[in-house]
Amino acid sequence: MSTRPIGDYALLSDCRSAALVSTDGSVDWLCLPRFDSPAVFGRLLDERAGHWSIRPRGPSQVSRRYVEETLVLETTFRTPTGTAVLLDALAMGNRERGHALGTSSPGVLLREVTCTVGSVTLEVSYAPRPEFGLIHPVMSAVRGGLTAYGGSHRLVLSAPLPLEADKSTARGEIALRAGQRLGFAMQAVSTWGETEPAPWRPGQIRRRLGDTIKGWRSWTHSHRGYRGPWQEEVNHSGRVLQALTFAPSGAIVAAATTSLPESIGADRNWDYRYTWVRDASFTLQALATTACEKEKAAYFGFLSRAAATQLERRVDLQVMYGIGGERDLSERTLPHLSGWRGSTPVRTGNDAWRQRQLDVYGELLDAAQQTLPQGEWFDPPIRKFLLQAAEAAAHRWSEPDQGIWEVRGPSRHFLYSKLMCWVALDRAIGLGPALGATADRVTAWEDTREQIRDAIETRGWNQHVGAFTQSFDSSELDASALMLPLVGFLPGSDPRVRSTVAAVAARLTDPRGQVRRYLSDDIAAEEGSFLMCTFWLAHAQALTGDVTRAREVFETALVCANDVGLLAEEVSSTTGEALGNYPQAFSHIGLINAARAIHRAEGDGHPTSPGRV
Repeated sequence: MSTRPIGDYALLSDCRSAALVSTDGSVDWLCLPRFDSPAVFGRLLDERAGHWSIRPRGPSQVSRRYVEETLVLETTFRTPTGTAVLLDALAMGNRERGHALGTSSPGVLLREVTCTVGSVTLEVSYAPRPEFGLIHPVMSAVRGGLTAYGGSHRLVLSAPLPLEADKSTARGEIALRAGQRLGFAMQAVSTWGETEPAPWRPGQIRRRLGDTIKGWRSWTHSHRGYRGPWQEEVNHSGRVLQALTFAPSGAIVAAATTSLPESIGADRNWDYRYTWVRDASFTLQALATTACEKEKAAYFGFLSRAAATQLERRVDLQVMYGIGGERDLSERTLPHLSGWRGSTPVRTGNDAWRQRQLDVYGELLDAAQQTLPQGEWFDPPIRKFLLQAAEAAAHRWSEPDQGIWEVRGPSRHFLYSKLMCWVALDRAIGLGPALGATADRVTAWEDTREQIRDAIETRGWNQHVGAFTQSFDSSELDASALMLPLVGFLPGSDPRVRSTVAAVAARLTDPRGQVRRYLSDDIAAEEGSFLMCTFWLAHAQALTGDVTRAREVFETALVCANDVGLLAEEVSSTTGEALGNYPQAFSHIGLINAARAIHRAEGDGHPTSPGRV
């Protein structure tokens, strides 16, 4: 099984797929050609599931960073005899710049190592294992590298040194002196294609690596919309969101991985390589902060097209979709994989797509409000779809569901679900002219919105607990109640909001200062604390005017980032170790939105616009 800490990994992306690289220069995760494709390198989930490492022989001191304004990774190895610098990237399309980033990515992993001081002996170990380790390919030497056959893809490795292949693993060793450089590249092409591409030449690798750096920098230069505290972290998180974007559709995956557990050794192991409607309004607010207007439009366009016709057939709006708009995300297990630290089962697919979550109507209509340029109307198909979403919220808000956290127990009347149905109608009322809604329909929405408000304020508030609670008539705390001021349901000055924020801070915060989603659920294994909830707490504290405490909580969450600024989904309450799928878009979204709220609270006393997440 794999035991390397999750936070040991850095992310590579070509805005179509993702790789994870460890501190010792090993690519232990790579799915091609899409984020949700089977892994070619899967050592992250099982030592036998494939890797590609380039590292010095013997001990070394390691430091790493992203090349400035990019997601090209630079790892520096300092050995007793010299220093080597390794650059890693997933290649962008040739001369892709700005908003075009990722539109024609070739699916090539680039690696270049340079000896900068003295001499360094390097070891290369190349062990591709397509389909999550099921395939041990047949390797053949070709001029300039190796090819590997097996399954639906051929892998073409460009290598500037001879590699000895044995049992589907190729190894080599070479000594470099100061100034010498080696370039590697791996391409994945269809096994059944007519021609096999030739290995890339060293000059070609160098040019494409440089071009990829320019591509990332051009994107960064056009997305500098935020000026304020934690500016570097906010801008970096914007790049992470871009890295988790599937450029052909505009979809953003929740994370780059599957089955990294929320509880070590237990079965809280889900596949997060999909797009959740739940994340829509949070994501669009974050994209607006980092000046990603085109990405906002693409993301909302993906959601509206992926969900088209569902409401027309009177079925619930699906909570998540594949990055190409797929709806059937049926879950299956991979029993041949031992999992990260023995956490099984390893899963692909996610059966949460079958769940009923009423909050999605609010997130969708809030996203629509954030996307629509002022004074414009939606196109007729989108207008019809959003009208149907508002009507669904109006008719179904009083029914039970599984809630934002996708509980796999009985349905309940979750407060957050009711809140987001209120948001759905509130935003639909504001969008009435753009939706072409009649006066009678808007009046009906206003009446239902007030019914939901009354229900939340009477059945969601627990005077004994001193907080809005997880579900109606319950006494259980839930961090999602922090969303009440964030979406504009109540102002931060409301005594009940202040009391709820204080209760979450006092009772859901672990000894390390991180916030748990809730205290218990129907799954026996205990999970870690949820970084998004910690950022929510900081955001809510800013809205209540407690800016000093908001800053402290924000910084507490920020220290959970690894050495290259990446955040996991959760952290262990006992050790502080990263847990869950990684890197987690939700966590980086929370960072961006909380930083913006705190900055506004410090600047003018108005942390967020009314009615916006």
